[in-house]
Amino acid sequence: MRIQVINPNTCLEMTNSIGKSASQVASEKTEIIAVSPSQGVVSIEGHYDEAIAAFHLLELIRQGEQQHVDGHIIACFGDPGLAAARELATAPVIGIAEAAFHVASLIATKFSIVTTLSRTKIIAEHLLIQYGYTHQCAKIHCIDLPVLDLETNEQETYQKLLEMCQSAKQDDGIGAIVLGCGGMAKHAENISKVLDIPVIDGVTAAVKLIEALHGLGIRTSKWGDYDYPNQK
Repeated sequence: MRIQVINPNTCLEMTNSIGKSASQVASEKTEIIAVSPSQGVVSIEGHYDEAIAAFHLLELIRQGEQQHVDGHIIACFGDPGLAAARELATAPVIGIAEAAFHVASLIATKFSIVTTLSRTKIIAEHLLIQYGYTHQCAKIHCIDLPVLDLETNEQETYQKLLEMCQSAKQDDGIGAIVLGCGGMAKHAENISKVLDIPVIDGVTAAVKLIEALHGLGIRTSKWGDYDYPNQK
């Protein structure tokens, strides 16, 4: 099978990093196709950025459908354009925040989120409400590093993530931690091992969920509001 992993920003370094993380957990027969738009925003750090990114993301979804991929992953923690993407696609489309919340809820009664900038905290809060996980999220922590720093300052990113995850583990009364950015995917396994607590990355979680849906033969419903957009 083939999974299209879309980094909705234009940072190629992050696209490659996300693709590598996805490939590391994919089954042997799964091909990961990591892509990003040629136009848009170099990082997504607010509502405006999400709106711009979603427009270009949908064109990549369309291209993936033409290539007959078996699933699409929106590798931005704001899950921009998710519902619209599902209207365009017959293959399953999963956002990484959605995937991470679902997986965390299966292995812990409470989880906390560790994300990037404080200004994006409200976006995570809105998604928790939308997906019905407000009661299971204990707290949202921010390391206050810009998204692009996750690629250019890997050591600082890892250290700040480790310290914040350690604090969450000790203080929040949780059983798992969700990382709130696709660019953090590369650090999830190491932090989980060091702190001895499940650390969920939405990119890798989404890969396994897409594989599961493919194995079940389940695709995006075209009955109801996810039907193809009306032709105008």
